[in-house]
Amino acid sequence: MKSTRTIITISEQEKRWLAAYSGLHGVSLAAAIRRAIACLKAAEGHAAYRKIVQDTGGIWMRGDALRFQEEIRSEWGKSSC
Repeated sequence: MKSTRTIITISEQEKRWLAAYSGLHGVSLAAAIRRAIACLKAAEGHAAYRKIVQDTGGIWMRGDALRFQEEIRSEWGKSSC
């Protein structure tokens, strides 16, 4: 993956915290920021998933959804020959 250099502005308090975190974990400031971005992306992905589940919850109108799922999955191992 190609990297791009970026300048950010953070408070002195945030800088001190980031430096302490970096030292504690033995990573550079840049690596700590990349970790933070990865965590933020993961959290956003989970939030999007939760929203989809919330928005679509209860739309199944053909009886017991769990029973249907189990019946369909029970066919997976059956041979058609």
